[in-house]
Amino acid sequence: MVNWLSLVLPFAYLSILVGSLATFSSLYRKRKIARSTALTPWFPTHLQRNVYLSLLHLEPDPTQEKSVAVPESVLRAALLRRAMEDINRIRQIQNSKQALSSLLQRGSVGDDLWQRFLRAESEMEDELRDVVTEARLPANALAPNWGQTIFQSANEMAGNALVRKKIDEIQSHAQSEKEWWDQRRAAIQADFMKELDAPVGEAEKTTLAITKEKIGSDEDTVLVEGGGPTAGGKGTMKKRKNKK
Repeated sequence: MVNWLSLVLPFAYLSILVGSLATFSSLYRKRKIARSTALTPWFPTHLQRNVYLSLLHLEPDPTQEKSVAVPESVLRAALLRRAMEDINRIRQIQNSKQALSSLLQRGSVGDDLWQRFLRAESEMEDELRDVVTEARLPANALAPNWGQTIFQSANEMAGNALVRKKIDEIQSHAQSEKEWWDQRRAAIQADFMKELDAPVGEAEKTTLAITKEKIGSDEDTVLVEGGGPTAGGKGTMKKRKNKK
């Protein structure tokens, strides 16, 4: 016969071990969830998403006679604005991921910041799927298969908005830069006219004196070279007389 009393102790040990592991796992998950929810969001509140959801669930008031439903064109525009904001956030995540990963490996940033980033990345993936699902609805369909091309349209709109922003910044500084250049050009012209109207200074007098000295030395050199052969000839005649 099987001695059940000898098996009680192993079964009790296993039950206690499994129960303790399950309790630890449950507490760890709850603590991790509470810690992740307590972290500061990576991005601020998604205003465009809230506007779209508010318009989507806005129903006409039956107590008012002139109350009408939200037009479909307004819903499509709000959905496009939501996709544009998603494009901007995706760009920020892509630009920050590599730098943040390298800083985490070096120990320059804490694990809390990395958890915030991963949470934002996961939320953006859910947001993209939600936008594609909304774009596929018949009421929101701007074109056939718009769910596959909505982010392409939003990317073009975001690029145009960025270009317009840069142009506005350049135009805002154009007037001040034009005034600075006009003042600079007037100062350069004034300095140039002063140089033209000024009398001959000491530096120019010194330059003229040096030029005259050079001219005189050149003339002396010519005279010495001219008398060279004559002197040589006289020396030769003296040598001939001595030989005789």
